[in-house]
Amino acid sequence: MPKLKTNRGAAKRFKITGKGKILRSKAYASHILTKKTSKRKRNLRKSALVDATDYKRAKRLIPHLG
Repeated sequence: MPKLKTNRGAAKRFKITGKGKILRSKAYASHILTKKTSKRKRNLRKSALVDATDYKRAKRLIPHLG
């Protein structure tokens, strides 16, 4: 089995929780913010979990972090 390399772009975007779940940040929070409501912008600041359907794919990108 060859050595596995961590995808460096993914390593900067994801974090692993203590229980092994993967955290991600939300999209649509960087620009064109004037038309978005305060509530929407506030909710975009919070991190979210990677969905179960994408977990395997994200885990493959960051094999050594978790």
